[in-house]
Amino acid sequence: MAIGMGSDRIRAALLTVAVAAGIVAVAPTATAADALPAMCAAGWEATTLVEGVGNLENLDADGNGGFYVTGIVDGFLAHVDSAGRFEKLLTGLDHPAGVRVAGPFVYFLTGDGVTETSGTLQRYEKTTGAVTTLLTGLNGPNGLLLLPDGDLLFTTIGTTGTPTGIARYRPSTDEYTRTWSDLPLSNGIALAPDGKSIYADNLTMRIFRIPLDAPANQVVVAGIPNLISVPDDMEATRADTLYVADHAFGSINKVNISTGASCAIITGLIKTGPMRNPPDGTTSVRIARDGDSWALYITSMDGTLRRLRPPADIDLTPATPTR
Repeated sequence: MAIGMGSDRIRAALLTVAVAAGIVAVAPTATAADALPAMCAAGWEATTLVEGVGNLENLDADGNGGFYVTGIVDGFLAHVDSAGRFEKLLTGLDHPAGVRVAGPFVYFLTGDGVTETSGTLQRYEKTTGAVTTLLTGLNGPNGLLLLPDGDLLFTTIGTTGTPTGIARYRPSTDEYTRTWSDLPLSNGIALAPDGKSIYADNLTMRIFRIPLDAPANQVVVAGIPNLISVPDDMEATRADTLYVADHAFGSINKVNISTGASCAIITGLIKTGPMRNPPDGTTSVRIARDGDSWALYITSMDGTLRRLRPPADIDLTPATPTR
């Protein structure tokens, strides 16, 4: 989630704080120290791959050691090759958000924001540069997920009308279900390792498991990792560990799905400025190849694409079988 600029961002921040305040009210014994994330950073190695390229919102691997990324404020879809060369492919986009690579195409969303009314799902053809608009009038579309069967799921965070939850779109037939799962104010989204369910978070600061064959049956698998948390996009491993970008501390949180416990493997990735204006931290995380192994690749609003290499005892084999 990155919600644009100005009043949209202020409204989003206020909404998040209000939600947090409502939840904290039922935990009167909480202290300021409880707001700090527990750390589990030992052995992780962070490397900057690209920096100074604007407010990065989302990314996906291109399959050749590079990435496609979106810049929400500057309105671009860009490509970063395996050597770190950065190239804008499309400009002038309206708050682009989630991006996913599917064979010859790159799917991406625009209109990310709580008060946006004209969101779209679009498709970029890698070889020709042709762009096709597939859906319009979306309610603040945000996170995007490619399912193993080729369908796309995307979350929506808009509040200009009735919240529309998570939508489903089938490129092969153009079939569109506006509210596939009615999880309101939804944000990050990832495939679970069973291939039969997904994870999604929303502005209640909780993470849900949603069965693909019963999308109304949402089960909470993790709660608030800190007193204040602004979870964004995420990815799961085959071992059912979830890595979640979190704006509040500019962190990547490692979530144990079995217990709901979480800790931060890195913090402080926050856009600099005279004062904080959330969302201004980490926005997305993907597992992608790093030579013969796997690493986390993360975007943040400070305009940096980073690689996080794990310690030897961490298995990052992704839940998504096509990685």
